[in-house]
Amino acid sequence: MGVRGLMSFVEEHSNEFFTDLKLRDTKIVIDGYSLFHRLCFNSNLELRYGGDYDSFADVVQKFFESLFSCNICPYVVLDGGCDISDKKLTTLKDRAREKIQAAHSLSVGGGGCVCPLLIREVFIQVLIKLRVCFVQCFSEADRDIMTLANHWNCPVLSSDSDFCIFDLKTGFCPMNSFQWRNVNTVKGTQDHYIPAKCFSLDALCRYFSNMNKALLPLFAVLCGNDHINLPIVETFLSKVRLPLGAASYKGRRHHRVLGLLNWLSRFADPTEALDNVLKYLPKKDRENVKELLYCSMEEYQQSQVKLQDFFQCGTYACPEALNLRLPEWVLMALAKGQLSPFISDALVLRRTILHTQVENMQKPNAHRISLPIRQIIYGLLLNISSHLENMSLNASPLQPLAFSEVERINRNIKTSIVDAVELPKDLSDLSKLTELSLARRQMLLLETLKVKQTILDPIPTSLKLPIAVSCYWLQHMEPKAKLHHLQALLLGMLLGPLHAIINSPDKEDLREDGAKMLCEEFQRVKEQTPPGTRLDLDTAHVFCQWQCCLQMGLYLNQLLSTPLPEPDLTRDIWRHAKYAGLTLNVSRLYSGSLVHGLCRQLLLSTSVESLLSMCPEAKQLYEHLFNATRSYAPAELFLPRSKSNSKKKRQKKQGTRWSKNCVGTISDNRCWYEGSNRFGLLMVENMEDHIEASKFE
Repeated sequence: MGVRGLMSFVEEHSNEFFTDLKLRDTKIVIDGYSLFHRLCFNSNLELRYGGDYDSFADVVQKFFESLFSCNICPYVVLDGGCDISDKKLTTLKDRAREKIQAAHSLSVGGGGCVCPLLIREVFIQVLIKLRVCFVQCFSEADRDIMTLANHWNCPVLSSDSDFCIFDLKTGFCPMNSFQWRNVNTVKGTQDHYIPAKCFSLDALCRYFSNMNKALLPLFAVLCGNDHINLPIVETFLSKVRLPLGAASYKGRRHHRVLGLLNWLSRFADPTEALDNVLKYLPKKDRENVKELLYCSMEEYQQSQVKLQDFFQCGTYACPEALNLRLPEWVLMALAKGQLSPFISDALVLRRTILHTQVENMQKPNAHRISLPIRQIIYGLLLNISSHLENMSLNASPLQPLAFSEVERINRNIKTSIVDAVELPKDLSDLSKLTELSLARRQMLLLETLKVKQTILDPIPTSLKLPIAVSCYWLQHMEPKAKLHHLQALLLGMLLGPLHAIINSPDKEDLREDGAKMLCEEFQRVKEQTPPGTRLDLDTAHVFCQWQCCLQMGLYLNQLLSTPLPEPDLTRDIWRHAKYAGLTLNVSRLYSGSLVHGLCRQLLLSTSVESLLSMCPEAKQLYEHLFNATRSYAPAELFLPRSKSNSKKKRQKKQGTRWSKNCVGTISDNRCWYEGSNRFGLLMVENMEDHIEASKFE
């Protein structure tokens, strides 16, 4: 939600509406959506390369460490899916268009703010690691946040101007004045506090002739928020003479804010004010507008959801969700953040929104590659969602198996109709999905990704899903990925193992030194991008497609109750570094700046073999990852770019001659191939058989 122009208005009058706080020794309820956006956009993170998730995780960790140092106990509340009425759909589509324009600007070297695709998943993983209490609401969280904060008599931290409307007992702290990076010490003690400002609703009402605070929800809907934007309200605003008063104002939005507040302050209560609003409207519209305005004003009233029960007892009861008769395990998984809002939108509305990344706008949107995975997800949700299809007020009638997707087409959006896959009977009852055997759930996941279980056997546990997703990605890429794309992606997955080696209690000095050297080299590659370097759009699009595959692979894996361990997207805390029998507890999976930097390095001069020569264990793991993925890669991925077509034909017939380009010798039916200085490390079980079986033309 959010009232247009209100936040900048109250901040312009900071002395009148805010008090200074030294925040410590308290609970605080945090608007999770506002927080992860704020930390993403205000921490000088690189946004062009699809997500430096390790850097973002560091920022999130430092934020909560600041709170802990001041004895502030955070409770994070995240938005869930869209309301069953779908009343924000117009606003969401407008924001999707804005995101496309921002992504396009970033892609051509301009400015813009676009959250990386997996930022929410990374944020939740950090909360879990830090043991920060959090809940994911069934739909929008604002009312639940207000109700919980009033129950605990603690402040709210958010950047949403709607919290200037809610009647909060202890006030609202805007994020842009919450100085968590500037922790201070209380004089004469060892206690710490965070300087902050707290908005006072009472002060706002006093400023406007001691107006009744119950009038503020009407002000919000008349001024315009995310839930209502009626042309008929503009009719009222064009006819009424809004008194500006003596206060200063800034621009058209502040003109409206100031005028409406002064006008509403004349009335004793919302009923009297609303009657005066309706006088300016045609008689035929008055009843409908009255009903809609009252309904919108209810969004600022107390919620029936008691989040304190979730935090204290682990129970989550949302009347809206219970009325839909969804399976209990689904409701709890949503509340715990174990299922994404994408799932609830598909389940309840049979409509999803596919978020744009910094990709090549001239090509089909990157989400197209993961359509087959989404169709399986929709198939799993089909049985439950069928009895909900007519409950949404704005939903268009759909065919029995159809779901709608809001996606990018060029630099605009369109709604596409997608058919779900009809699944076997044992998979058609969502309420019993968790009762299926692990083997059955794992089989569906791997069949969807078109990967054989045996391929994943040598892969460390937490990398099985990313590697399975990478195999799917290689099979569905259009246009095809290049060898250096695959190599850079797999090299980036080594960061976790490297830190594991460094931090392992049974480390050997030589192994630790090699891991440190390789880590330092990776960090150098990540940081060495010259200022103003133009984004390689083809490479960006390739990795955006990979992230789309990973996102939907994660969502399907979650819906199937994680038949493969969920990869950690954030940091590395390995405890046992010997590769034999290694269990990956945590891995640093993807860093956009690193992977893009490795692509540039690999194209210029560096070879994978020379890069990994300093750390044999990392080289061995890379070989396992590469060998698994190359089984699903198109043969042309491994052809030297300098070879002519005629030479390719000769090599097809005389594969053994390729040995002249091999690093070392062919032995044990394996060959390490390095072609045209493109640093291969291609493991081939039998080079001659591989060449004969490949389709080079």
